[in-house]
Amino acid sequence: MTPVLGGAALPADLAARVGAGAAELQRRGIGPGARVAIGDGDVLSWFLACDRRGAAALVLEPGWSARERAGVLADARPDTVVEGTPDAGSGTVEDIPVDLAAPFYLPTTSGSSGTPKVLQRSRASWLRSFEALGAVPGPVLVAGPLSSSLFLFGALHALWCGAELRLAPRLSAAAARGAATVHVVPAMLPELAAVPFELVVCGGAHVPEGLRRPELLEYYGSAEHSLIAIRRDGVLRPVPGVDLEVRAGELWVRSPLAVDGRLRGGVLDPSPEWTSVGDRVDIVDGVLTVHGRESATIGSGGFLVAAEEVEAVLRAVPGVSDVVVAGSPHPRLGAVVTAVVEGEPVLADLRAAARAGLDPRKRPRIWLRAKEIPRTPAGKPARAALTAALAAGTLAAEPLR
Repeated sequence: MTPVLGGAALPADLAARVGAGAAELQRRGIGPGARVAIGDGDVLSWFLACDRRGAAALVLEPGWSARERAGVLADARPDTVVEGTPDAGSGTVEDIPVDLAAPFYLPTTSGSSGTPKVLQRSRASWLRSFEALGAVPGPVLVAGPLSSSLFLFGALHALWCGAELRLAPRLSAAAARGAATVHVVPAMLPELAAVPFELVVCGGAHVPEGLRRPELLEYYGSAEHSLIAIRRDGVLRPVPGVDLEVRAGELWVRSPLAVDGRLRGGVLDPSPEWTSVGDRVDIVDGVLTVHGRESATIGSGGFLVAAEEVEAVLRAVPGVSDVVVAGSPHPRLGAVVTAVVEGEPVLADLRAAARAGLDPRKRPRIWLRAKEIPRTPAGKPARAALTAALAAGTLAAEPLR
């Protein structure tokens, strides 16, 4: 049995690998309260094997630098590390009583801003998140790395629903063929414009108006809070049971879906009752409008510019595949608003959109084109990495003319 899935039946081949992994973990003395780091290989089987043993799993990101990996392991302090595919062997696996309040997953921050933090999440928090999202039709395609909590959530949610799960290393029309539901981040939506789905589940960042489609189910959340709000009827509404407050324009959350806290040196630093990740929002008549994160704010000449507000305006310009707005260092202003775009837009169109939709102080003064914007493994723009590359003068981009 896999406790986090509530007893859902697994496909026979996956169940065999999970059983083999659980037997191996049992031989290593792994049980309730233990922590297991999962390296390269069959992440899903090892993850469910950890859950079957009552242990908490940390999925290591292959793209981490040696420093980032060492920092994560120092905070998580795993009891063992596993990789590859569980060896099918013999042996009876001891049944572990289900404790929904116990830790089962150690997610890390996405890496879009600074060194990854190690968080601790209970089984109950994800089961409640599954219930908040609701059932989805299968087959379900998850075409992203399971080291990303967004795609791991999609995979486990599909199994919880009893739907056929299809894992693919990357998104493509071939992988999408025949799938009823797909889990994506906004950067993937243009590739799916002509692919029919019953449901497109999208998270990780704001979806521009031009990329929305009738079958889109968009959710807003964070690594710390899981699901906060879901857009089902054209507007973003809080998940039932999740309490929200706006304090000086900043969102604060109290939620049964949230993490237990953060691990530092193997010790849990519990989360307070109300927490914030710095998102700037408005809530009017129960409808949530997200303006961006405080960390995505550029200080230019004493004026604060919300990068995501500028990006939302520029994404609507024809030819823009994606855009990240950041600050280029400036000796007098502190930073200059800089737009880094993917695609083949016309500079005059970008400037016209900025004039029409933005305060003059928010308009980019530097325009760059990048063949590929730096991204996290989940496919989200790596804002911190891009900002650092701008500061160092190492960003692979050219002036947009």
